Amino acid sequence: MKEYDSVNYRDVPLFRDVAEEDWNDWKWQFRNTIRDLDTLEKIIRIDEDEERDLERVLQTFRMSITPYYACLMDREYKRGSVRLQGVPSIEELAYDPDDHEDPLDEDVDSPVPGITHRYPDRVLFMVTRICSMYCRHCTRRRMVGVQDEHLSTRSMDQAFAYIEDHPEIRDILVSGGDPLVLDDGPLEAVLKRLRGIDHVEIIRIGSRTPVVLPQRITGDLVTMLRRYHPLYLNTHFNHPAEITRESRDACARLADAGIPLGNQTVLLRDVNDCPYIMKKLVQELLMIRVKPYYIYQCDLSRGIAHFRTSITKGMEIIENLRGHTTGMAVPTFVVDAPGGGGKIPVMPNYLLSQGDRRLVLRNYEGVITTYTQPENVFSDCGHCRICEDERYKPLDGVAKLLAGEKLYLEPADLKRRRR
Repeated sequence: MKEYDSVNYRDVPLFRDVAEEDWNDWKWQFRNTIRDLDTLEKIIRIDEDEERDLERVLQTFRMSITPYYACLMDREYKRGSVRLQGVPSIEELAYDPDDHEDPLDEDVDSPVPGITHRYPDRVLFMVTRICSMYCRHCTRRRMVGVQDEHLSTRSMDQAFAYIEDHPEIRDILVSGGDPLVLDDGPLEAVLKRLRGIDHVEIIRIGSRTPVVLPQRITGDLVTMLRRYHPLYLNTHFNHPAEITRESRDACARLADAGIPLGNQTVLLRDVNDCPYIMKKLVQELLMIRVKPYYIYQCDLSRGIAHFRTSITKGMEIIENLRGHTTGMAVPTFVVDAPGGGGKIPVMPNYLLSQGDRRLVLRNYEGVITTYTQPENVFSDCGHCRICEDERYKPLDGVAKLLAGEKLYLEPADLKRRRR
């Protein structure tokens, strides 16, 4: 297995005298996050212009960087890929007319506090507004970094009651903020209560701690998590420089406990908007047993327009991955549609043309080929009776058209209907 470098925190004068026991304690890391300009200047070089800009930005947006992640940042170069994700930029104050406080309508699709119910069989459960680090590209900056608080007991009870009252919910994504900033006890209380709901089949955790605070992935945490299988964890590596010995070991502890790991990368201008960087990232993720899951087009959240790339850049990256490396390393490139439209996959076009029986396809090399469909394309199905089980029938959308349960879909408030 490839060896990754460990973070040498003693190279940073501010941390030179920190005991190794403290450095490896996630609570020490959490207590000592860099939140002010004076502390930041002891870690990286900041010129007068940047200092003036930072003072302005910090009046609007807060900063929080773990000591561990701060040690990954380039001390001199302002545009370093890791530094751009942690250190505020004056560009965050630029107004873009396409920016929104809640571009994904998570609050609109929230029937009770803490719950976003957008897809038919699953919900997002935001148990906290706290993260160990405030990523500069965060899509939830309307809430994360504004108020440092966990979901209240009353709101927790409302959220659990909503899940209990909706038997179609089989999959829970526990997120925030970052749910792994909770101590083991409160986190286990959430998982235990979810696992006690009969129709909840799968629990997923969304956390960036393996990347920015790998010390959080302790033996005690992993022992607790494995009691609640089937349980998955999606994390958030954006650049190969974030894969260190510490992050690799954190992921190994989770994987060894039987917890499948996925990665959700955000496409960020000047950070990872390069096919070669992405290829290196996805290949090295597989080496640490993390499956590349999504590449997200950067959302339309307020203050992060400078991170956004063209959608065609994401398609170019997929073009450089599909066929050029193992399919296991190829994530799905998605646009999380504004207005609550959900994740829409966007792919290069491999289907060139089609007739009644033949499809014309091209591969990653540019080879053009045909596929001939059978004369009889109709399946003789229905013998197993699974289609009679209401749990597996489509609940909404185009799938209902394909199932023959609807003849058409139409927009709400159609003028023709009003006439």
